[in-house]
Amino acid sequence: MYFSSDNAGPALPSVMARVNAANTGFALPYGADPIMEEVRAAIRAIFEAPEAVVYLVATGTAANALALACYAQPWQMVFCSQVAHIQEDECNAPEFYSGGAKLCLVDTPDKMTPEGLHARIETEGVRGVHGGERGPVSITQVTERGSVYTVEELNALCAVAKSYDLPVHLDGARFANALVALGCTPAEMTWKAGVDVVSFGGTKNGCLGVEAVVFFDPAKAREFELRRKRGAHLFSKHRFLSAQMAGYLAGGAWLEAAKSANENAAYLVAGLRAAGAEFLHEPQANMVFTRFPRHIHQRLHDAGAAYNMWEPGLESGAPDALLAARLVCDWSITTDQIDLFLSHFA
Repeated sequence: MYFSSDNAGPALPSVMARVNAANTGFALPYGADPIMEEVRAAIRAIFEAPEAVVYLVATGTAANALALACYAQPWQMVFCSQVAHIQEDECNAPEFYSGGAKLCLVDTPDKMTPEGLHARIETEGVRGVHGGERGPVSITQVTERGSVYTVEELNALCAVAKSYDLPVHLDGARFANALVALGCTPAEMTWKAGVDVVSFGGTKNGCLGVEAVVFFDPAKAREFELRRKRGAHLFSKHRFLSAQMAGYLAGGAWLEAAKSANENAAYLVAGLRAAGAEFLHEPQANMVFTRFPRHIHQRLHDAGAAYNMWEPGLESGAPDALLAARLVCDWSITTDQIDLFLSHFA
C-alpha cells in the first residue's frame, strides 16, 4: 500500500536489462558512448524533431535548472505558477544555476491561464534598470496538483509568451503521464505548441535516475554543455544514463509504464469515490488529492499504508473530521494493493 511517490517505485525490467547489458567492457565517457547516439536518435524521432539537441542528467532539478539557465539572464524573471515544481520543490535551484534570475509567480491554485500569465508579465520589465527584466515562461506538466494542460491550453500559454518574445520551458517530470492522458503526440505537446526546451522525465516513470533535456533550438547546445559541466552534472560513466534512457524508450516501455500508472490511479479514484471521499482537484493522471475522515487515515497508517498527509492533525481531533492527502500511483502498483488500501474505508 505504497502511494507516497512515484519516485519510490522499482525500475522497469527493460531499464534494468539495458543497464546490466551496458555493464561490460569499456565505453567512451562523458556522453560519447554509442548508446547515447541511439538515445539521441530515438528522442528526435519521438518528438519529430530531427535537429533537436538531446542531453541527459541524473535529476529533474538539474534538468529544469540547467535548461532554464540557458534562457534566463541573472537580471530576468522566470514566469511560472505559484505551485510550479520549480517554485515548490527545487530549493531555489533555478535561481542558483541562472546566477540570480527570479521566479515570478502567476497567482493560481493550479494551472496557469493565458489571462493570468499575460497580467503577470505586464507587471514586470517596466521599471527600467531598477526592476527585473522579463524572461522565460515555465510550465509544469503534469502540474503539482495532478492536473494536465490540454494541447489547446499549452498553445494559448505559449502564444502569450511569444507575444512578448519570451521562450518557453516545459517541466515534464511526468511528461509520459500527461501524454497518455491527452492522447496527443510529444511534438503536439511541445514544439508545435511553442515550447523551446523540455525536461523529459524518466525517473518517476520507471528509470533509476535519468532525465533528458531536449532543446528544439540547436543554438543553445554549447551553452548547456558548459553549464552542465560547471554545475557538476556531467557524468563520467555516462553510458549508465544512456542505458537507462535506451531501456526506457525501447518498445514504448515509457508509454506502457505511464499508461499503467494512470490506470492504477483511475482505479484508485473510482474506489475512493465509491467510499465517499472528496477530491481537492479532479484527478487527470497518476496523482490524487483527496480528503476523507481522520479515523480512516489513522486506520490506514496503523495498517502500514504510506502516502503524504496534505495537512496536519492525524494524531488527534474529531474522528470524522476530513483531512487531505496526496496519493501517487506508479506503474508497478497492483490492483490487489489498491483493493487492500480501499478495504480500510469499509
